[in-house]
Amino acid sequence: MIKYLFALVFFWFGFAAHAHEGHTGHQQASLAVSLALDAQDKLWRAAVKDGFVEVSSSLDAGKSFSRPVRVNQVAQKIGADGEARPKIAVSAGGYIYVSWTEALKKPFSGYIWFARSVDAGRTFEKPYIVHQDRSEITHRFDALHVSADGSITVAWVDKRDLLAAKAAGKPYEGAAIYYAVSKDSGASFLPEQKLADSSCECCRIALAGKPDGRVAAMWRHVFEGSERDHMIAEIPAANKMPDPKRATFGRWKIDGCPHHGAALAAGGDGARWWGYHMAWYDGGNDDAGKDAALFYARMDGEAWVSSPPKRFGNMKKQAGHAALLAAGESVWLAWREKDAGKSQLWLMKSSDEGKSWDSPKMVADAVGTADYPLLLQNGRVLLLVWNTADEGLKVIPL
Repeated sequence: MIKYLFALVFFWFGFAAHAHEGHTGHQQASLAVSLALDAQDKLWRAAVKDGFVEVSSSLDAGKSFSRPVRVNQVAQKIGADGEARPKIAVSAGGYIYVSWTEALKKPFSGYIWFARSVDAGRTFEKPYIVHQDRSEITHRFDALHVSADGSITVAWVDKRDLLAAKAAGKPYEGAAIYYAVSKDSGASFLPEQKLADSSCECCRIALAGKPDGRVAAMWRHVFEGSERDHMIAEIPAANKMPDPKRATFGRWKIDGCPHHGAALAAGGDGARWWGYHMAWYDGGNDDAGKDAALFYARMDGEAWVSSPPKRFGNMKKQAGHAALLAAGESVWLAWREKDAGKSQLWLMKSSDEGKSWDSPKMVADAVGTADYPLLLQNGRVLLLVWNTADEGLKVIPL
């Protein structure tokens, strides 16, 4: 473990990672927001303030927002920092969906909550817990996705199987990935199902939709020898077993959670679907941390074979937390770097489905702290969004 401390310290310095699990903050306000576009190109934002999830909207590309509407009417300790934040999505019919993680009294325990608005965000129905298991254990780091067919998927990190294994005196690595699906526009969710054992404990889960409505998840996994590479799996049809596939092969060995989840996007539109675009961070296994890098690759969704990974980002400037967006043959990667006291927003584009890339460009910078970048799409509208402490929300059309 000592062999890899330098690389891990370098990573922690830039992104405030914590060994194994992070602390869910109860902050007055947080830079960690989520955004979504609706069919009318209105920009929707979910943020946390004083223990409440608040939703607001903008008609002028983020220059101004409507008065926030509270989603939960009772204050909670809500995850709103880094990899943990409330999620927002908009259905084709205009329903607004929000999920978030409530931190409970026991360390690293939580519940995943969900609420919807059926009146264009004017009010939200009473929130409810997505999962049927109500043990005071880890249910955290929720991810939210709305498919083309209108079904809703919420996935999260769950430790019920770890505790069961310990009680039975059996070994168990990491946590597990669980998910629940709603087929009635968020009025209720079907009982949760397990997607995979041995996930990392506190990296975000990436979700992406196929043209046929199926959903794929990508997460950091604990492989044998504590290798923290990534796994990918499609949410199975009813009465089918999940079939996870190893997606990355950096073989980074650390006894801890990097707080650095992957990004995922479907490759190819409609009948041209061929698989997935993936972006991720790997810390490398060298003493000096010189092998740490951000990577991009394509994953064949039929053969489940990855293309050779492409390095990107300047690790001397703490490059990390990439966002990924695909639209037709165009693919964008955005990420954050830091230099001379400033946060920098970098962007790179491919015009041939990720086979080759233009040179990366710095498209914005900001004094002080800044959130991770977000890439949004609705039809022909493509936006790069970046929340900064001193200059507010930056919205850059692509």
